[in-house]
Amino acid sequence: MITGDLSKLVSAIAHHAPADGPLDTAVPALRLARTSAPTDLSAVVYEPSLCMVVQGAKEVILAGESYRYDSVQSLLVSVDLPVAARVVEASPSHPCLMVRIALDPAVVGDWLTDGTTPPPGPPARGLTVTPVDPPLLEAVYRLVSLLNSPKDIAPLAPLVLREITYRVLTGPQGARLCQMAVTGALAQRVARAVRWLKDHFADPLRVETLARQVRMSPSAFHLHFKAVTGLSPLQYQKQLRLQEARRLMMGEGLDAASAAFRVGYESPSQFSREYRRLYGTPPRRDMAALKAAART
Repeated sequence: MITGDLSKLVSAIAHHAPADGPLDTAVPALRLARTSAPTDLSAVVYEPSLCMVVQGAKEVILAGESYRYDSVQSLLVSVDLPVAARVVEASPSHPCLMVRIALDPAVVGDWLTDGTTPPPGPPARGLTVTPVDPPLLEAVYRLVSLLNSPKDIAPLAPLVLREITYRVLTGPQGARLCQMAVTGALAQRVARAVRWLKDHFADPLRVETLARQVRMSPSAFHLHFKAVTGLSPLQYQKQLRLQEARRLMMGEGLDAASAAFRVGYESPSQFSREYRRLYGTPPRRDMAALKAAART
């Protein structure tokens, strides 16, 4: 059954994403992508979402741990995470076709009220690879198929998205998603801290203050934050800063020192050291390579 549904989904995504690159769709929560060749690792922040590769394969690296998924698996992201990602299987005749569905915490919370979802367990890593079962695959196909009927998107897309959330919550990793929406749960408190860091990454970070803000002791906060994100709070902030600085240099033409100050660094030399540690090359050389690649 999965083979037939998967074939239909491959055709649907290939039809709506005929050219390489990401594609935002008329369904705000739905994003498609197509890539005709393997790619280098790219730093990106994943938001809570269900990600599927329906053809080809992709690798995501979080805190040194690799997660590879292909057409029989999905990637569940339950909290904002800075990762490195790349396509590892793709060709012009067999492009990598991807779909990402944003998961709404409010919809997760709605399902929690009727008792059909599992109780939250201890804080767990906010990213995992899970086999795709037929009901979930079929629901994703119906969501993509709505792009063929624009007039049906407004009334039907919220219903299908609600079903997809239900399928994830009642699947093998439901507790992982559930714990992020339960008020007062340890993982939900970590999720609040993650959102604060994402919104204030350029501000000075005082871990003790942030721990108090989410009603945890500093030691417990550090332990559970790392359990969910794979990173310490300071490492998490550093990756967000470096990713934003790279975007500023590439997209807005800022020099390294200006980008460093914009994202909260006080020392350009420290910025350069940490940038090289993350990206493998100094900022100026990295920008030259990226701009040369963009021209080819």
